[in-house]
Amino acid sequence: MLDIKLIREKPDFVRQRLATRGAGDEKLIDGILQSDNARRKALAEVENLKATRNRISKEIGTFMGQKKLAEAEAMKAETKTLGDQITALDAEAKMSESTRDELMLRLPNLPHESVALGRTAEDNPLVRVHGEKPNFAFKPKSHVELCDSLKLVDFARGTKLSGSGFLLYTNWGAKLERALIQYMLDLHTTQHGYTEVSPPYMVNENCLVGVGQFPKFKDQYYGVAEGDKVEELGKLYLIPTAETPVANIHREELLAEKQLPIFYCAYTPCFRGEAGASGLGTRGMIRVHQFDKVELIKIVKPEDGYAEQEKMVANAERVLQSLGLHYRVISLCTGDMGFGSAKTYDIEVWAAGQGSYLEVSSVSNCEDFQSRRMNMRFKTEAGENRFPHILNGSGTALARLFVALLETYQQADGSVLIPEPLQKYLGSSQIKAS
Repeated sequence: MLDIKLIREKPDFVRQRLATRGAGDEKLIDGILQSDNARRKALAEVENLKATRNRISKEIGTFMGQKKLAEAEAMKAETKTLGDQITALDAEAKMSESTRDELMLRLPNLPHESVALGRTAEDNPLVRVHGEKPNFAFKPKSHVELCDSLKLVDFARGTKLSGSGFLLYTNWGAKLERALIQYMLDLHTTQHGYTEVSPPYMVNENCLVGVGQFPKFKDQYYGVAEGDKVEELGKLYLIPTAETPVANIHREELLAEKQLPIFYCAYTPCFRGEAGASGLGTRGMIRVHQFDKVELIKIVKPEDGYAEQEKMVANAERVLQSLGLHYRVISLCTGDMGFGSAKTYDIEVWAAGQGSYLEVSSVSNCEDFQSRRMNMRFKTEAGENRFPHILNGSGTALARLFVALLETYQQADGSVLIPEPLQKYLGSSQIKAS
């Protein structure tokens, strides 16, 4: 969440930065300030009343010592009245704080000053392009056709098992998916300095609040329960990305400065409830409810946040470069950024059969937005407690990488060549129809 001190001291600045997102979130600032002022006013009155009560309590002792019992009893009655007032004001302060904090959790992050102003994806600046689009002497097939002919994914049976938006990888498809995951984990841990972790696939609500996915997007996630215990729904949720558990590993901890930076990478399946809108864009593997991803997380000192973001983008790009895939990097404008991000780069790989770019990585610096929500801090060598920057990025996501690879390396005879880095994992240089 945002720093309440910043909102108190620079409300117009906060409103202006929020307004660049175009979602109207700046309207929440008045309510936050009103609740915060009510809380502070109540607490100040409590302190004054407590001081008065302490003074009177001392006077009661004096009167008791002087045998002025009537005066002492009158003052005891006054202290009781003060106590009732203090209790009421404490409750008022607590209620105001709760209202303020609920509104604070609904505020998105402030876009960094370097982020381009814009409303939609049409306004996203192009940063760079890598490689060339593949040329074919034949009409390229879509991944759906390739998966059917090579028996890589059984779409019909995936739907039969779990409904639309779920995939059943088969034979070489399952092997290719596993090879991509293993290759990316090995690349990031051996060449990019990340430590691999394998987190739970279910998390509690605090973790989703911590990364900013709750409460705003709560309706997009899968709640789980043991058996038919409906009353347990809301205690645990299937993760939408490995970011959710991994970024929370050090929640509510006070780290030592020497522990930073921390780099984690993790493979997990990801579960998204919003994927199933009908239409051409949801055919095949482009938008699904469950997909695999290798996620990158960095926890760093604030002064290193943006340099580390550039390095994380390069780490994700390296995956596509090593596989010989054409892609582009764009910088998301203020109106297209995610809720918790201060600055985001998207990496979009070219899918020849689709004739379009597909997002396979989104690399964001959330600054201290998430660490404040998690109460994750680090102590500097000078003894100051600070909130670190938390960065997240896909390194990369499947199944769209799977799609791009099939559609890029398809051959005229219907087979698919395998890029050299994957061959040792797959045990083959080509996938052919059986």
